[in-house]
Amino acid sequence: MDAKFSIVLVAALFLSACASSPQSRILGKWEVENAPLKMTAEFSGDGTAKLTMFGQTAQGTYKLDDGNQLVWTMNGMTTKAKVNITATELELTNSENQTIKYKRK
Repeated sequence: MDAKFSIVLVAALFLSACASSPQSRILGKWEVENAPLKMTAEFSGDGTAKLTMFGQTAQGTYKLDDGNQLVWTMNGMTTKAKVNITATELELTNSENQTIKYKRK
């Protein structure tokens, strides 16, 4: 194997290992964008979450698996959503293919 190629391969593997995971990127407070009402979601590192809308806050738990699926439980109700997350945007798509877009707050 060519030495330059080996160095590039090792560097690429190192950088990909250092990239932030979806689990770390989801942490923090998010606000629904372009919504007629204010709705926020907040994810903490201990697996707890808060969802606030209509001035009411529901507390619960969440888990983000390796397949980028968010499973969260609020007030005894469990919901699953496919997650697409960047440093500033969070998209949650449910089983009916409805997507909610959040911006980092």
